[in-house]
Amino acid sequence: MAIATTSPVTGEVLRRFDELTPEELEDKLARAAAAAASYRLTSVEQRAEWLHHAADRLEKEVESVSAMITTEMGKTFRAAEEEVAKCVRGLRFYATEGPAFLRDLEGDGGGVGAKQTFVTYQPIGAVLAVMPWNLPLWQAMRFAAPALMAGNVGLLKHASNVPQCAMYLEELFRDAGFPDDVFQTLLISAGRVEQVLRDPRVAAATLTGSEPAGRSVATIAGDEIKKVVLELGGSDPFIVMPSTNLERATDVAVKARCLNNGQSCINGKRFFVHEDIGDAFIEMFVAKMGALVVGDPMDEGTDVGPLATESGRQDVESYVDDAVAKGATVLLGGERPDGPGWFYPPTVLTGITPEMRMYHEEVFGPVAQVWTVASLEEALREANGHPYGLGSNLWSEDEAERELFVRDVQSGMAFINGNTTSYPEIPFGGVKRSGYGRELSDLGMREFMNAKTVWIGQDA
Repeated sequence: MAIATTSPVTGEVLRRFDELTPEELEDKLARAAAAAASYRLTSVEQRAEWLHHAADRLEKEVESVSAMITTEMGKTFRAAEEEVAKCVRGLRFYATEGPAFLRDLEGDGGGVGAKQTFVTYQPIGAVLAVMPWNLPLWQAMRFAAPALMAGNVGLLKHASNVPQCAMYLEELFRDAGFPDDVFQTLLISAGRVEQVLRDPRVAAATLTGSEPAGRSVATIAGDEIKKVVLELGGSDPFIVMPSTNLERATDVAVKARCLNNGQSCINGKRFFVHEDIGDAFIEMFVAKMGALVVGDPMDEGTDVGPLATESGRQDVESYVDDAVAKGATVLLGGERPDGPGWFYPPTVLTGITPEMRMYHEEVFGPVAQVWTVASLEEALREANGHPYGLGSNLWSEDEAERELFVRDVQSGMAFINGNTTSYPEIPFGGVKRSGYGRELSDLGMREFMNAKTVWIGQDA
């Protein structure tokens, strides 16, 4: 894919960017290694101050940055503003809490025959981040903020359709006061990721993206014996039981499916509704999905903008067409609108069976699959039968049902009576083919640190 800004609204190429030459890439890697050697010695107080400066600038530039996000990947301007605000929150969280996360952890020296023993957390060097386009600032920020606070150096290989967002992040951290080369954007194709990851000056990698991309990066990292964190696909279950507030549950169900134009790994995608409320849920859900306004993402009245890429819309269409051809029922949507751009309407399907591709795979667009189930146990069996295990969602006022859900759902995150989302304060990540490792919170920071054990003997 060419490195370019292409409008999802019109399909027009707005700006093209040159890929780094081999010489330019080598220069960036050399500078990253040099920066890592010195930046690791900066104080945590200084790093925190620079993170606050980055947050200050981002707050001042919220409108222009949000417009840039919307232009490049098509989410509504309102959603882009929310993404920018989340980035500010993440920067301030790590600036405020990061110093505590980096404190030495005292151990029981006497128990191991020492005067003192402790664990000290130290940066590991340059970390490669391979990031997707769907949350072009936040996905990168949830790596960058903890990594820079920890004393690591960042190398960002962003998606090829959001180059302006990628370049902005490098500029943001440099202008906030971070030393030159501590955070660099690499304008390179996906085919050159292997070269960078195999370079001995790169210590580790983190990837958010598709399962095939994660498998490739994990294979390379394993061959090089380098740490990698993977956040891959998700086809999150959204389970609704009779005890819940159906009006509230359907409101959130619509948001869960269509947030970010339906292009989020933690969108609710598979809706399992107890048969006692199945008809009522479906009626309300379809009506609310159908009321969403699809249109220009810069328009304040728009709820759902275009999909980010032409190939992305083709993928969504192929999933829906395959399901319909094999017997699924379309309750809403299911056909692309006429006109320019990569729009696709909110769509609701029932009658999904294992013969259909979407039963086993992730649909990255505003397409909901709805089942009715006889019990929570049946919902969990269906939910857990999927190869992904990122987020999950239960709507219930029954304490026993909540306990069963938390115990048995196979996911990295379990949300009850609220939309699945990410916060800098709590860990983010999945199980099974959704990847491994954690982002955010103290766990996310320590993924790319050396937990060094120190043992000091008794005085002679």
